[in-house]
Amino acid sequence: MKATPKCFENFKDTRIILDCTEIFVQTPSSLYTQSQTYSHYKGHNTFKALVGIDKVGAVVFVSRLWGGSVSNTQITRESGLYDLLEEGDAVMADKGFINIKDDLHQKGVKLYCPPFLTKSQFSKKEVEMTSRIASARIHVERKMEQIKNFRILQGVLPLSLCDISDEIFFVCAALTNLLPALVK
Repeated sequence: MKATPKCFENFKDTRIILDCTEIFVQTPSSLYTQSQTYSHYKGHNTFKALVGIDKVGAVVFVSRLWGGSVSNTQITRESGLYDLLEEGDAVMADKGFINIKDDLHQKGVKLYCPPFLTKSQFSKKEVEMTSRIASARIHVERKMEQIKNFRILQGVLPLSLCDISDEIFFVCAALTNLLPALVK
């Protein structure tokens, strides 16, 4: 078995690092569909996917695409990811996933997530933990960038491709596993 990358030395039980990403989609004519795909975060109609990578940066989980209005929590809960996790695993994610902490705890799975500021400033321990998580989590951000570097995902996805958009995104994500490892 390969050695744990240095940035994960404090998180050796991490099985998956999660994040959601969005791709622009052509504005649908249906008002209902517009409301389902509109992302307030991006200010555009989008499709959103949950992507999980392992500690060396390989894509190990890709959800189907959702309308951009859905929360990270809802995608995670309905994606089937929980069925793949085992007791003793740990998941690393950003603050947008804090609402899955209880779900994971019920399965015996730990969540590594930066703390929320609940007082005037973080303690030294909280600052150190936030920094460690950020240095490990940056690799999922880099993976998202690799996925979206495929020309078909740049710009605005035409509505004519919506029927195969899940497959397009999945193949682009899988192809990034053929690139050199993100984490050494």
